[in-house]
Amino acid sequence: MSVLLSAQGLKLAFGGVKAADGIDLDVMEGEFLAIIGPNGAGKTTFINMTTGYLKPQAGRITYRGQSLLGLSPRRIVDLGVARSFQLPQLFTEHTVLENVALAIAAREGVWSPFAPLLRPAFRREAEEVLARFGLEALAERRGDALNEGARKLADIAMAVALRPRLLLMDEPTSGVAAADKMGVVETLVRVLREAKVTAVFVEHDMEVVARFADRVAVWGQGRIMALGPPQQVLNDPQVLRDVIGIAPQEAGHAPA
Repeated sequence: MSVLLSAQGLKLAFGGVKAADGIDLDVMEGEFLAIIGPNGAGKTTFINMTTGYLKPQAGRITYRGQSLLGLSPRRIVDLGVARSFQLPQLFTEHTVLENVALAIAAREGVWSPFAPLLRPAFRREAEEVLARFGLEALAERRGDALNEGARKLADIAMAVALRPRLLLMDEPTSGVAAADKMGVVETLVRVLREAKVTAVFVEHDMEVVARFADRVAVWGQGRIMALGPPQQVLNDPQVLRDVIGIAPQEAGHAPA
């Protein structure tokens, strides 16, 4: 696999708090990379730097060999890097279909109150995207009428409608009911794999990480503590103790 995204020597501090303290990370094309770590470790900061919402004080980020530093979030999306947020960013007064059509319109550069949103081509494509996520039955439902699992999938469907090659997801299972969690992740993983989208996702559910990640990067105090396959990383004594909260002698109970 080739390197799709490369971060080298990223540093960013907020006052005395080091959110990034020399982050080096390569994201390989086609992989699903999970980022785990305690709250405040710098996980979301990394996503924000990669997508243009924050600028590092040192270091560089390249996507397909091109620097992302200094580019606006919109320009980074145009290059093929999209994101979803911990709290779904839906236009709640609009239907699910209209939300996805809005993403398509933005991708096509059509952003005018005088342009019809649900033009036939946009509607057809939005319906196709929703069908891939199993959301076609909710197409005419408003965003504020969805449960959290459907809201998460609709939010990611909007990101996929941008046709990215790389998608960064901030806690895609946050707020999703336990009974719905695996189904939500199975759906998004299937869709992203079929679309050949590389994914980086911040996650706190170790069962999700163990089941769906190709590699796991562990954040701690703005640094990468461990990086490797889930079976290796999730059984590392320091990760067990400091991130998962299991004493090393109980390692047999860690997710396999």
